[in-house]
Amino acid sequence: MSDTRAAPQVVRYSERLWVPWWWWPPGLAVAALIALEVNQGVRALPNWVPFAVLLPVAAAVLIWLSKTEVRVISPGTGHPAGETELWVGDAHLPVSVISRSAEVPRSAKSAALGRQLDPAAYVLHRAWVGPMVLVVLDDPDDPTPYWLVSCRHPDRVLSALRS
Repeated sequence: MSDTRAAPQVVRYSERLWVPWWWWPPGLAVAALIALEVNQGVRALPNWVPFAVLLPVAAAVLIWLSKTEVRVISPGTGHPAGETELWVGDAHLPVSVISRSAEVPRSAKSAALGRQLDPAAYVLHRAWVGPMVLVVLDDPDDPTPYWLVSCRHPDRVLSALRS
């Protein structure tokens, strides 16, 4: 009988890219305003139905926008054969294919996402997160030249990748 349990992993860094707290009041206010309009336009509905439907939808959208997570994971102590990986959402990248990495400050973000952007690059951009991490790949089997990923603490991501 084979052992099908997952190998233990050590999370070196983890960060969820939450929307800012100040998006919640306007998001819920817009949902309430639309619910009020529906309430006034459709008299056959009970007054509470548009609010009961649209406010949870607005909350679900804000939570869905916050679902992306940036992680650096290394294998556990009992499994030295594994390799440290950068996980961004569902995509992952082993550290062995990274040739260089750097921080992209907020001031250089528009240039990195504008004219200088390679169309083959893997980009995970969240407008509400200022800085980014640039990870240049050296993998002949992968046509992706680099990853450009939003994160709030690029120095922590880079130190977790390098250690």
